[in-house]
Amino acid sequence: MSDVDELKAEIKKLSAKAMQAKMDLHDLSEELPVNWQQILTVAQRAHESFEILERKRAELSAASLA
Repeated sequence: MSDVDELKAEIKKLSAKAMQAKMDLHDLSEELPVNWQQILTVAQRAHESFEILERKRAELSAASLA
C-alpha cells in the first residue's frame, strides 16, 4: 500500500472518530445542565480529533502534490 493510500485509510478512521466526538459534544449540549462538568473534557476531545484530522488532510494534500 502506498503512503497516499495509507494516509487515506488513516483519514477515514480519524474522520469517523472526529464525527463521533462531534456527536458526543452535541448530545452533551442537548442534555445541559445535566453533566455540565463534562463540557471541557468532551470539547477538548472533539478539538483534538479535528485538529489531528486537519493535520492528516494537509499531509495527504502535500503527498498528493509530490
